[in-house]
Amino acid sequence: MQTGSQPIQEGASKPLVFGLTTAIVVGIIAPLVLPHVLHPSIFFHIILHIASLTIATFLSVVSVTAYMRAGGTRTLYMTLGFIALGVAEVFYLFQAAGLLFFLNLPYLDAEFPHVILLGMLSLFGLGVLKVNK
Repeated sequence: MQTGSQPIQEGASKPLVFGLTTAIVVGIIAPLVLPHVLHPSIFFHIILHIASLTIATFLSVVSVTAYMRAGGTRTLYMTLGFIALGVAEVFYLFQAAGLLFFLNLPYLDAEFPHVILLGMLSLFGLGVLKVNK
């Protein structure tokens, strides 16, 4: 038993947060993409992107709460990396559903989601390689 200190507050359980995240993502995304699902292979492709977006959103929420609790530059980089992954997945999901065509960046001849993924990998790399002094 700790004396003279604040009691430790427990946050919401991770399965509950994952369930809420899944419900919110599916509730927002499903009405947008379901009218565009005509072929079984497209259906599974869209389900794959919805699952990826759900996981990226869940990891973003968990990492934001970890950053709010502990702070630190490494945690911030990892949080921004998960958020970038979620943004890239939104672009890929809308492209798979036929709602959006890839945006090519002029002079780079690169698709915008690929640039976001490169940024995500860079942020993860910074988070891993950052040396705390």
